[in-house]
Amino acid sequence: MTELSPHPPRTIWIGFTLLFGFIGLAFLLWFVEFIRNYRPAPPVIGPVADFALINQAGRLTTLADLTNHVWVADIVFTRCAGPCPRMTGQMRSLQNLLPPDGNARLVTLTTDPEFDTPAVLKKYGERFNADFQRWTFLTGTKKEIAALAGGSLKLSAVPVKIEEQKDAADLFIHTTIFVVVDKHAQLRASFETGGDGVDWTNVVQARLLKTVRQLESEP
Repeated sequence: MTELSPHPPRTIWIGFTLLFGFIGLAFLLWFVEFIRNYRPAPPVIGPVADFALINQAGRLTTLADLTNHVWVADIVFTRCAGPCPRMTGQMRSLQNLLPPDGNARLVTLTTDPEFDTPAVLKKYGERFNADFQRWTFLTGTKKEIAALAGGSLKLSAVPVKIEEQKDAADLFIHTTIFVVVDKHAQLRASFETGGDGVDWTNVVQARLLKTVRQLESEP
């Protein structure tokens, strides 16, 4: 009768060593990737005050209409020949990437309310294939818009002096950022959309969408 060895064959020990080595390497690679991609939820910048503005359908829109929604906002004007078409195109790309059944909303303010009536805003939104169920265009008095844009959302717009205007569409200098508001009407983040060194598609857009998802997961 052949006597069984009390010690496992060397090949079994080698196998276990290789197995645990692969597991350890896989965990290390996962951990490195997790650390590389981890971004804590953005801090609260400030509260968004209540407002009452008119949307592209001529209906009153208030802060209550956006409560319990994460929303992304910007400020443009329809006669703009500068960054506004690009920004609105970028907002459209966000609309197309957000889940169709999601709760996130998009808000575009005009800095040119005397020209940008609800009808003008509606036509402008249609030009960019806006889904008006999720993307709202807002106008009102200059004072009302300034209170929301500058006072709460940190979106600035300054009229260009007549003598400094380069053409008939050179009416305002305004920020080219998108801001993100959480479900509790708190400003949480801002993202530059254009300018030197800004990689919208591969960097900014991805980070903005990730921020929206982070804030949607908050209670």
